[in-house]
This record gives sequence, C-alpha cells and structure tokens, in this order.
Amino acid sequence: MNSWERDPAYRTVVRAFVDGDPLDQVGGPLDVRAVVAGIRPEAKDGLLLEEVPWDHFPEGARVREVMERLRSGDAADVSSALGMLIGLCANDMRAAAAPAVPFVIRISTAPEDHHRAEALAVVGEVARMRHQGVCTRADMLRFRGNDEWSFEVTGYLQNWSVQAAREAIAEDTDRLLPLLDDPDPAVRIATAYALAAASDRAQDILTAFRSRLLVEHNPTARAGLVLAIAQLARAHPDPGAVVWMQARWSDPEQPPEVRVCAALGWMCLTDLPVPDELRAMLDDLASDETAQLMAPLPWMQAVETARGSGLHRCLRAMLHPGMAEIEDCDDPWS
Repeated sequence: MNSWERDPAYRTVVRAFVDGDPLDQVGGPLDVRAVVAGIRPEAKDGLLLEEVPWDHFPEGARVREVMERLRSGDAADVSSALGMLIGLCANDMRAAAAPAVPFVIRISTAPEDHHRAEALAVVGEVARMRHQGVCTRADMLRFRGNDEWSFEVTGYLQNWSVQAAREAIAEDTDRLLPLLDDPDPAVRIATAYALAAASDRAQDILTAFRSRLLVEHNPTARAGLVLAIAQLARAHPDPGAVVWMQARWSDPEQPPEVRVCAALGWMCLTDLPVPDELRAMLDDLASDETAQLMAPLPWMQAVETARGSGLHRCLRAMLHPGMAEIEDCDDPWS
C-alpha cells in the first residue's frame, strides 16, 4: 500500500469524490479552490504555513513539511523541497500542492532567492493538468473546462487543484510580471510558463509578453514567449491571436525559433487546414538545431521522449495526426 493510501485524507477524499458527489464539496473544507482563496494576504506574505489546512488533502502532511524546508532558506533544503512538489505533479497529485502556490510565488520573487527558476517551474506545473503532455493541435495548449472532469490518482477532482493554482497566479500577477525582465533567461522562461496559466489578468499579461518579446535577446526565451502568448490566447480567446501568429510564422525577417513556435501556436489556435507555406517553412526551419534550442522549454519537456525531441513529436502529431510513432527515422515527421 502506498503511503498516501494510508493517509486519512486519502480515505476522506475517496468517500467524498469517488463514492459521493464532488459537487457536494463546493466551497467546503475539501474544496481546494476555497482553501487557497481563503489564505489571508498577511499569511501569504509572512509565510504563515500554520494557517493552511494541509491535512485536508492527500500528502498534505508531507507538503507541510517540505514547505517548512522552503521557509528555512537552506539551499539544499529548498532544492529538495521544490523537487518533491514537482514530483507530486508528475505523480498526478496536485491537491496538496495547490495551497503551496502563493507561498512558492513569494519565495520565487524574494530578492535573495537563488532558486527562482525551480520555484516558478513548480508554480507552472501545479497549474496544468496531466494532459498537458499531449501534443495534438487540440490539446497541447488547452486547459480543460469545468464540464470535463478529470480525477487525480487519489480520487481528488483535478480540475479544482489546477483552478486553485491558476487563480493564485492571477492574484499574484503583479509580483510575477517583473521577473520577465530577470537577468537569468531560465527565470524569464519559467515566469512566462507560469503566467500563461493565469485564470485572469490576460490582457495585462499579454501586453507584458509582447513587450518583452520585442527586447528579448535569448533565442530560447523568445521561443518560450511565443508559446506563452499562444497558450494565454488558448485559455482566454483572443480573436487577433491567430492573425498575430500567422504574421510571425510567415515573416522571413523573424528568427527561426519565433517562426516555428508561431506555427505551433497557429495550429493550436485554429482548426483550419495547414497551409503549404507553413509546411514548407517547417521543413526548412524545424531542424535538429531548432529542436535542441527549444528543448529547455517546459512545453517541449512535457512531450519529449527517448524516441524524439519535443518539437519533432509535436510536428508529427500536428501535421500527421494518427501516424504511429517511428523510433528511427531521418525525418521525424515525414
């Protein structure tokens, strides 16, 4: 039996969400959205972890312990704690991690913090469902709606965990926006990934993304900004987003990584047939070099496998839907 199966919170969740009707829990002590929304600003700013009912959710006791390590400021403890939170996401157990998001945001925005990129990666991952590793046109950048229920391995309603994290990001948008100008490109990439998941403030975030793209000198960070713009538009429909993406993938003056990511964004934002011009551009620019440049992006890491890069897997799925995976192929999407 797994440790979380021995957790009293796990058994409570099974009774409430598996054996019972999840809607009966709306707004109650098992609704993580209500729990996160109810954390006082003073508690967030003061890292008052004791004000959060961690033990309402499976693995909550462990999360409370690792949050103490985060609060300690010890470099090794902080790195280990962030790794454990990422592990919960990888194991599809976000309910206990969602209340940590406001605190992790404050740790990541502290001037003396040396783990900003790691912390922001946690924020971004808690705010995305397990399906985010899918690389089809319909699903790569999609956030599921409340009418499409998905459950975590513990039986908890994953939609609520993700929604709680996305709302926490939106609440702290003003704290995160300045990190788009951080000297470290890894921090800029992770910030864009987190902000793209925000449940609100879309126009402010979009304006910041586009402004940063105009001055961004790092190719990988440029690619990340384009994907972040596309995902923001996927979550908050923007009638001009498809036109914006097309203007960039079709512009030979744009850098290769911008054109390639704009092509991905365009395909995810519309179901129109893929133009021959776009296919030809990808044949030319979606090289192994471009795939390697984009490999550090969390969107690409989510779909990368031993069979191929994240970029080439996306292109194979989007340009040739239904095609079987090919392990050894000179042209990964032909």
